[in-house]
Amino acid sequence: MSVREDVTFTSQGTSVAAWLYRPDGDGGAARPVIVMAHGLGGVREMRLDAFAERFADAGYACLVFDYRHFGASDGQPRQLLSVRRQRQDWAAAVAFARTLPGVDAARTVLWGSSFSGGHVIAVGAADPTVAAVVSQCPYTDGLASSLAVAPLTSLRVTLRALRDLVGSWLGRRPRSIPLAGEPGTVALMTAPDAVPGYLALVEEDSTFRNEVAARVALEIAFGRPGAKARRLRCPALFVVCERDTVAPARATLKHVAKAPQGEVVRRDAGHFDIYVGEEFETTVRDELAFLQRHVPVT
Repeated sequence: MSVREDVTFTSQGTSVAAWLYRPDGDGGAARPVIVMAHGLGGVREMRLDAFAERFADAGYACLVFDYRHFGASDGQPRQLLSVRRQRQDWAAAVAFARTLPGVDAARTVLWGSSFSGGHVIAVGAADPTVAAVVSQCPYTDGLASSLAVAPLTSLRVTLRALRDLVGSWLGRRPRSIPLAGEPGTVALMTAPDAVPGYLALVEEDSTFRNEVAARVALEIAFGRPGAKARRLRCPALFVVCERDTVAPARATLKHVAKAPQGEVVRRDAGHFDIYVGEEFETTVRDELAFLQRHVPVT
């Protein structure tokens, strides 16, 4: 069993809400710490607790946080997703995790899923002191993700994103766009499995909102965090879903093959499958096996 407590830290002067998991009865040697955050518009309670509990039960400390503007964290306006801001939050979370009592700062692991799977590649590449990276169903290539969307939907999303961006220059409130929508609607994710897969992760009374400032669509389209995989100097595990409708596997495999100490697990699954059921169990086992090889609990 593990113990969870609510903690906060600051990122660029704004309070960030987090959960700290520790192994139950922990009082011995300093533990490795896994820093975790969710994907596109996601919040902690969308199954990150399930992963963190397993890691803590295996002896790892885990810091699981909500980005600024999302979930239980502060930040205005709400639902503003910025790659630069989220990576600042990652840097702040890592710095905070390394100050926690009972944590071995030299054994800090970055764990990301989907959009944050791309973040951990970029953040890990920029920080040579990171001990390991775990990146599952990662967003690695914006062009590949954009080409997976129907052209008319992509055009309509782009127009809304441009209106939101121009409005931000004029001081207007953000124009929102759904994160997940049915095929043919205007949303960031409109694959057939997006609504049943993504929204199924939302628990009752969750802080999650199925919307985000539309301007982020432009950042998604032009982002290529996977290109930074070749700069990783630590062991890295990439769990790739071969039937991924959001972050196409072909582009991801091409990028992560260049990680100097990369390991790839290919799963016959869709983008949202590995959060629940047997795919979740298999994924956790693979990730723990990787962690125990490269960042063992002593």
